[in-house]
Amino acid sequence: MTVRLYTDGGARGNPGPAAYAYVIEDDEGEVLAQHGETIGVATNNVAEYRGLIAGLERAAELRLDRLEVISDSELMVKQMRGEYRVKNTALRELQQRAAARARDVGEVAYTHVRRAHNELADRLVNEALDAA
Repeated sequence: MTVRLYTDGGARGNPGPAAYAYVIEDDEGEVLAQHGETIGVATNNVAEYRGLIAGLERAAELRLDRLEVISDSELMVKQMRGEYRVKNTALRELQQRAAARARDVGEVAYTHVRRAHNELADRLVNEALDAA
């Protein structure tokens, strides 16, 4: 069974007030876990990585060993796949943390989608920002 981890992050102002979210669904679409929270002032890319790391940590807690990460951040997906180099120092540290969390899970694949296909995670980010 492959479980899907939808992640998202956003900042209003970039940098500005930022939040991340993740949603973990089984192969039948049942939500196993979801979470969104604010992280203070950050860039969109930092928020995207924070969502990925939190989602991977939760997947490891749930003892999931096969995961498809779905994100609307093309940059993050391509960096995690090794297609793009991570030049920014702060992002490099977050990418390394995410890679370590992915190893804790096991088999992880990364898929880029348009924002419309990442609706629940996107909504959780905006709800967290609106509530802050």
